[in-house]
Amino acid sequence: MAPKAAVGAADAKKLLEKAAEARKMAYAPYSKFRVGAALLFENGETVCGCNVENASYSLSICAERSAMAAAVIKGLTKPVALAVAGEDGMFCPPCGACRQFLAEFNPHMSVILEDGGEPKIYPLKELLPFSFSLDDARGGAHDGRGK
Repeated sequence: MAPKAAVGAADAKKLLEKAAEARKMAYAPYSKFRVGAALLFENGETVCGCNVENASYSLSICAERSAMAAAVIKGLTKPVALAVAGEDGMFCPPCGACRQFLAEFNPHMSVILEDGGEPKIYPLKELLPFSFSLDDARGGAHDGRGK
């Protein structure tokens, strides 16, 4: 059974604000599409990231993976919630690569997205129902919804 949402509406809004602040630091000279992300951990610490583009687009990194990589270097590997902020009020869900990347650390985390100016909370497992895991690849039990 998945845990309840890690954050309430007030905390979700605060986390979205941190993601919006991180968005200001994005390096997006090619697409001009700036994204910020904020990860909340069980100890209350927040780690932010932004997208960083490259002239060779495939070498770009999304805000969500940028935040998680920054967290790992701090020894934080169990996020409970993620907020993603695109342009003001824009619905900006994580791409498939980010969903898979984040599922490695906690497939049950809450994902907070802005939708028309209001925070909406989704379980990551609903956004990525069939995540890849080595347990599954090695013949482990799979419940049809990821880990």
